[in-house]
Amino acid sequence: MWFDNQFERAFRRLSDPFFATDDIFEFPNDSKIQTFGPYYYGYEMTIGPNGKPHVKEWGNVKPKGSLTELDVREPYVDESVDEKSRTLKMITEMPGIEKSDINVNIVEGVVEISAKHGDRKYSTKIPLKYKVDENSAKAQYTNGILELTLALAEEKPKGKRVSVE
Repeated sequence: MWFDNQFERAFRRLSDPFFATDDIFEFPNDSKIQTFGPYYYGYEMTIGPNGKPHVKEWGNVKPKGSLTELDVREPYVDESVDEKSRTLKMITEMPGIEKSDINVNIVEGVVEISAKHGDRKYSTKIPLKYKVDENSAKAQYTNGILELTLALAEEKPKGKRVSVE
């Protein structure tokens, strides 16, 4: 009997925090913010009657750059290298914008692509894995696809060759 009571007390002491965890998942109003662990975050996305998406976030931790704060999309970028013609091609998907809305800059080995048209905003920075000739850049935009072509830079041998006499 004494053992059963001790076991029961120990079990309750250890298990009560686990059975009370359902309380932390309840978020009755937005004014209550939990400042101690566990930390969790999630979102629910639905389409409203006007056809626009509606995002509802929940949890006690709001990540940096949460979904409702982001109004700039990061476009999908695909890179390919053609060794035969010595070119790097970057294909970027940015639907819903005009050619005049696109800005492409190459700064210190990074390609910066941004565009804004109405409520659509795109922005990305792509570090270059290859040495390129920045002056050879050519961009073409058709049907939501930006195609950027860069010539690979000629790699000059490093050092100096010394002739033996």
